[in-house]
Parts: sequence; structure tokens; C-alpha cells
Amino acid sequence: MYVTMDTIELANQVLEIAREHDYKLATAESCTSGMISATLTEIPGASVSFDRGFATYSNEAKSEVLGVPAEMIKEFGAVSEEVARAMADGALAHSNADFAVSVTGIAGPGGGTQEKPVGLVHFAVSSKQYTQSHNKKIFAAMDRENVRAATVEHAIIMLIEAMTQKHFISTE
Repeated sequence: MYVTMDTIELANQVLEIAREHDYKLATAESCTSGMISATLTEIPGASVSFDRGFATYSNEAKSEVLGVPAEMIKEFGAVSEEVARAMADGALAHSNADFAVSVTGIAGPGGGTQEKPVGLVHFAVSSKQYTQSHNKKIFAAMDRENVRAATVEHAIIMLIEAMTQKHFISTE
């Protein structure tokens, strides 16, 4: 796994915020296949706040484990805003988490198209308290390892923003 010390520091930050507010976290990962979970659990004491991670690399796993409708994957593709949102909601529904982050993308080197290039990643964060957040990034001109590392970093930043209520609107 290739993540920077900056990413480890962000992971430490997200876990500190979670501990302060007694939040539980979950991940739903496709293109990173567990790297976000692994980064969070690099931090001693992560078990206080990290509930579980779902590595749902295949379309079948997305449907079977997270409840993402197969029809949705067929209509929009596994790498889409709709699927990222459904993955985050599924992780929240199938865990004890207060916040769940999901990622689905094309890390490369193959698999990209003109509409969905290598480096495209969709992110979503779902919460029991706030409206869902989505973000789309294209990590262009990066190799597979760096696309995945950048995805981990951005997902953790999105969790920090969600837990500190930046860019979120309360549903209450």
C-alpha cells in the first residue's frame, strides 16, 4: 500500500474527530479495495471509531454486500455517481457507522473510455445526520498506485469535512 505521511496524518485527524464526537465510521471501497480501511487502521486505537470496511470490487459484491441494485450498475455503470451514493448508503445501512465513505473508480492502466477515463473516481459520504455528499475527481496523468493513493487521501478529507459539517446540510 502506498500512502504518504500526510495521508496518515489525515487518518489520525479523522479518527480524533470521530473519537471526540463518538462517531463510528465505515468504508465501501471498489477501486481501492480496502486501502482506506487499512490506512485508518494504521492508527493505534482506530477500533474505537472504525466499525468496518467493505471491499466490494466486483459488481456482484456491490449488490450482494451493500445492496446496490444490479439494474443501477447496469444502467449507470459501476463507476458512477449513482453507484457511489448507493455504496455509501449501503455501508451505512449494513454497519453501526454514523458516517460511511465510498469510492468507485478506474485506477488503470486499462479500463478507461472517453466518457470514463482512467483516473476517474466517484466519492460519496453518507451520514445519519446530514444529507449525502458526492464528489467526482479525475486523477489524470497518474499511474495505478498514485490514483489509488490520491483516492484514499481524498476520501479521508471528505470524511473530515462531513464530520466537521463543512459542505453538509443537516437533515433535521
